[in-house]
Order: sequence, then C-alpha cells, then structure tokens
Amino acid sequence: MSDQIRFDLSQNDIPRFYYNINADNPVAPNPVLNPATLEPVTPDFLSVLFPMDLIMQEISTERYIEIPQEVLDIYKLWRPTPLMRAARLEKALGTPAHIYYKYEGTSPSGSHKSNTAVPQAFFNKIAGTKALTTETGAGQWGSAVSMAGKFFDLPVEVYMVKVSYNQKPYRRFLMETYGGEVYASPSDRTEAGRAMLAKDPNCNGSLGLAISEAVEVAAKSNGTKKYSLGSVLHHVCMHQSIIGEEALKQMDLAGEYPDVVIGCVGGGSNFSGIAYPFLRENLKNGQRARLLAVEPTATPSLTKGIFAFDYGDTAKMAPVVKMHTLGHDFMPPAIHAGGLRYHGMAPVLSSLVDAGYIEAAAVDQKSVFAAATAFAQSEGILPAPESAHAICAAIKEALDAKEKGEKRTILFNLSGHGHFDLTAYNAYKQGELGDSTYPDELIADIPNHLPKVPMVA
Repeated sequence: MSDQIRFDLSQNDIPRFYYNINADNPVAPNPVLNPATLEPVTPDFLSVLFPMDLIMQEISTERYIEIPQEVLDIYKLWRPTPLMRAARLEKALGTPAHIYYKYEGTSPSGSHKSNTAVPQAFFNKIAGTKALTTETGAGQWGSAVSMAGKFFDLPVEVYMVKVSYNQKPYRRFLMETYGGEVYASPSDRTEAGRAMLAKDPNCNGSLGLAISEAVEVAAKSNGTKKYSLGSVLHHVCMHQSIIGEEALKQMDLAGEYPDVVIGCVGGGSNFSGIAYPFLRENLKNGQRARLLAVEPTATPSLTKGIFAFDYGDTAKMAPVVKMHTLGHDFMPPAIHAGGLRYHGMAPVLSSLVDAGYIEAAAVDQKSVFAAATAFAQSEGILPAPESAHAICAAIKEALDAKEKGEKRTILFNLSGHGHFDLTAYNAYKQGELGDSTYPDELIADIPNHLPKVPMVA
C-alpha cells in the first residue's frame, strides 16, 4: 500500500448516467397515495408539483438514466469530487482500519445537494416552469437550489426552518446572494404557516412544516411555480448516485474495497447517493459491504420510528408514502444538524432497512461534535454537523477494529463543509451544546398520528 491519500478522477470520468436502484431492488415498491383520498396517485396528480420528466424518473425501473449534457456541463464546476484517505485520523485513533471519505463539500454551494438541484432546475426549465418553491433546514439545500435556479433563470422561493434561519444567518445570506428569496418557517405567507403561528407563536418550525408552506405556494400558483425537494423522493436520491459511482472507481484506484459504507441520514439522499451503487454490487456481483445509515438520537426515524404510511408534510398536503416515520406532526428539538430534522425517511431506503439490506444507527449530538472536532483537528476539514454523524460512526467502526485487532476498510460520505456552522462549534467548545433523545413515550404514540390507510395493492 502506497502513502497516497488523494484519489482523483478526470472530468472524462464524470458519470454519464444516474443509477436507479429500482431496477435491482429486491423489495417490491409501495404505492404513493393522494393525501385527500388515500388512493394511489396518478402522474397527472403529481404534475401539480413536479415536471413530468422528474415524475417519470420517480417511477422508472430502468437501471440507468442518462444525464443531460446541460447538467453535465454544470457538474464540471465541481465533479468529480475527491476521494481522500484519512491517514492522519487513522494515526490519531491508533487503528489498523483504513478510513476513506468522499468529499462533496467541494461543490460551489458547499454540499452534495447541488447534484440534484441542477437537474431539477434543468427539467423544470425545459418544462416551462416559471419559478421554484422549496424548503430548507440547515440551508444546504436552499443554497443549492438557489444557485441552480439562477443558472437556469428560475426565481427561487425558500422556506427555511425558523430555528436554522436564526442559527445560521450566513447560510441565508448565501441563498440571497444566489438570488433566492428566503422566509423563516412558519411564516405568515401561507395558510399552513399562519395556522401554526396561531397555535404556537414561538414555534421553531420543522422540515415537515416548511414543506407544507412550499407545497402550498406551488399548488396555488396555477401551474407557474413547481415544488423542488432536496431529499426523500426517489428521483432525488437517484441523482445523488453519481457519488457512489465515482467512489467505486476511486476505491479501485486505491486498491481497496470497503467493508462498510457509511452516510448520515435525514431524508436519505446523501446516504443513498453513496450507498446504492455499492448495494448494486452486493446484489448483482457478490460483494458484501455493510451499508450503515446514521441518524441523530433526536430524530430517530429509522431506529425507533414506525414503518407505515404517513404524510410527507405537517399540513397533510404532500403525498402519503410508506416510510419510517415519527409522525407528520413531529416537532424536532433544536439540534444543530438542521438537515436531519425531518420526521420521515425516503420510502425506498426505508423498505431496504426494513428488509435488512441496510443497517441503521443513531448517535447523540455531543458525540457527533466530538467526532467532528477530532476530524477537523486531524484532517483539516470542518465538517457540516449532518456529515459529522457519518464521521462519528466511522470512528466507532475504526475503534472497534482496533479493539478486535482487525483490518477494516471504511468509506463514508463527507457530504458538506461546516463553514456556516461555527456558532454550533463554539457552543460545543463552550460546553453549551445541548443533547436530545426522542422520548420513548412519544414513540409509542406515533400510531395515533398516522393516517388510517385502507388496504392498497
């Protein structure tokens, strides 16, 4: 093994196709339901929110979906992203494990979210959409879609979860610099926002509520505005598969293959992006990599939530899907990993976890920031709090390998940088960072908050 720590591809190696796990998925898909009737939806129903090209990607079973040249041309601004070996972290831990990370923080907006924001903006533009609405938690998605909207001359309206709006003003400034209009959610601009403010004027907001506001604006626009989502939906996760496709080539350059592939999860996009191509290799080519999705103990949808049909948003306007959920009216604590505060999980990912093809784990906020600090001090990159959940799990894997005296190859997705999260790092350094675990008594009450879905085929 050489002492090389960086493994780069040329721009000729940028994937030309997205990988669609639905072609190889051993788990049968569940229907998507109309939130008003709880009957299976049609593409026409979804067209109120999304352009038809994205709807067709959502339901496609083709193994590979071609990436338009206009999208590839923009990807060249940051792709391929580097694969790094965390040799200094290995040394600090004294582990025999080899730790690699795929660094998506090199994108202009600072995270993996640009991988789907650009094709979503492109397909909306060619469909004649006049503007986009969306939500954002920590702001990575809002930044990415604001940038992509400007590239395709589409105005973007962003509903940002209020606690993050207040915690991370510089992320808001970045969105506004790209041309996005940003509103704290709950806002007084929508029926959903006004209803929540009447109920709780001090509400910190949630991703589910911000989705409700963005969906409402799009649905009432008479077709001029469409809604753009940064995670959860299948086509969103599929766009991220370029991460794992590049990583497969780069691990080959490194002369190793991962024993475990790790990503953080809030809605599922960045984990799916790195993990699904490796899952294909497990299913089709006999590989045995473990795939580990890591979430906060404060929003433990995969590890404690119910696998059931639920609304995608608080106001019950978004489609009903079968997923791991904490209940659509879940109001998360004010942890700093704003992108992981969603009440549910991507339906395809949820079904794969339920069937045992993917593992799930939850880690607490203080452990996450301890891991993030250790990583920054050894590797020099300040990770986003969301990404640091994957780092925390990778460190645990490396220490487990050390205890057992095992060689182990670990790959994780470092999905974004933390340059706009310094108030959180300062709170950790000052001993002021709170911690939160979702109470078991609330977990037990989740079934009482789910829609009464009739038997569906």
